[in-house]
Amino acid sequence: MKTQEEFLEKEMKPRLAEAEAGKRRVFFVDAAHCVYGSFLCCLWSFVRLFVRAAAGRQRFNILGAFDAATRELVSVTNTTVVNALTMCELLREIAAKGLAAPATLVLDNARYQKCVLVQDLAKSLGIELLFLPGYSPNLNLIERLWRLIKREALYGRYHATFADFKGAIEKTISELGGKHQDKVASLMTL
Repeated sequence: MKTQEEFLEKEMKPRLAEAEAGKRRVFFVDAAHCVYGSFLCCLWSFVRLFVRAAAGRQRFNILGAFDAATRELVSVTNTTVVNALTMCELLREIAAKGLAAPATLVLDNARYQKCVLVQDLAKSLGIELLFLPGYSPNLNLIERLWRLIKREALYGRYHATFADFKGAIEKTISELGGKHQDKVASLMTL
């Protein structure tokens, strides 16, 4: 706990203050792995109900970077695996935005994010990688966004095919700045 407090005070808060002043871009990065299946919510019934459920183990992976100040999501998706190459693709997507201010990515300690390939590419693109202390998902703002996306697209909903499942997630992501804008604004506070 003390490590988290020190990290928050010495590392994260100064960068977030710069982001709020428009002098830096701070992105919170993480992957969400959505497995095609049932995401149940609460159901009360006086009679027995049979609830349709999807079958399979297909995955839809989203590697995202959420900008803390602009509330913009930059993401890379696939149906295979998230690895160092996927992370490099995300770094290039962020760099392609043509950021005027220095960029910092706040990440967990996944091996594919700490490898030499990713660190070298980030350095060449002028992107700072700021790694969270171990076991600190509470400090990664994007975790809240994944929960919102899953709640809106998956929980208590039946998707007959993997394409429907994937489409529901993509639709929710595309509506973050529109239909879900108020939810994002209230949930994604610094």
